[in-house]
Amino acid sequence: MSRIAYVNGQYVPHAQAAVHVEDRGYQFADGVYEVCEVWSGKIVDAPRHLDRLGRSLGELRIEWPMARRALEFVMREVVRRNKVRNGIVYMQVTRGVSRRDHYFPSEDVAPSIVITARSANPKVADATAAKGISVVTYPENRWPRVDIKTVALLPNVLAKQHAKENGAKEAWYFDKDNNVTEGGSTNAWIVTKEGVLVTRPAESGILRGITRSVILDIIAREGLKFEERPFSVEEAKNAKEAFVTAASTIAMPVVKIDEAIIGNGHPGSVATQLREMFHTATDFMMV
Repeated sequence: MSRIAYVNGQYVPHAQAAVHVEDRGYQFADGVYEVCEVWSGKIVDAPRHLDRLGRSLGELRIEWPMARRALEFVMREVVRRNKVRNGIVYMQVTRGVSRRDHYFPSEDVAPSIVITARSANPKVADATAAKGISVVTYPENRWPRVDIKTVALLPNVLAKQHAKENGAKEAWYFDKDNNVTEGGSTNAWIVTKEGVLVTRPAESGILRGITRSVILDIIAREGLKFEERPFSVEEAKNAKEAFVTAASTIAMPVVKIDEAIIGNGHPGSVATQLREMFHTATDFMMV
């Protein structure tokens, strides 16, 4: 079956999906995006993702491309047309198409929107989680407004490529104080030897991950020990457990940071349990 994409009001074959050469997303990375998990034929945590999309649009002063309820319908339709039962749905909104100029275009220029969906085999991710992943540390080199989920991801691309070339799955940024900020496409967590879950505050320096928020809900519900504070690369390397969170990975155990083996080199029980409990705390939008 050929894939289907939604591009500015039309459902088109994925292979033919295109935006104009002067779309500001292409010219300036002037746009934002969201990625939702599709699990068992349901879109996971769509309300939270759309809330964050609205915030990102507001921070960049980009208008919504359509009413929110209409956007929900298109998301469901793209998932349905692609027959995705497990996978992701991706949406991207840019400031639109106009003559190349750094200034914002006139108000009559409509935002551009693209929505795609693709399938993924959850057994593959579960097999990876059963072994755990490696991460490498990487100096923070991004602009300060990483709280906005923009398509300007070149630093993240370079960090992720550095990880790949060094046999790792993810890169963890560290700031001038040697504290971990977040991963190239994930939020970073550790579990101390005392069993305390730790992740960096989301007020600045990281993206407020939706999966991160769900994990926080589970932590509160289960009464787990938790501290929201910075942690250093050294503390992470000496932690009992480490893991990352994102819509595409849920909670993914980390068993190695640079050359340091975490815990006993196997996925920890806390990360594993959080992964197993994740969908008990999420919202679902039926397709």
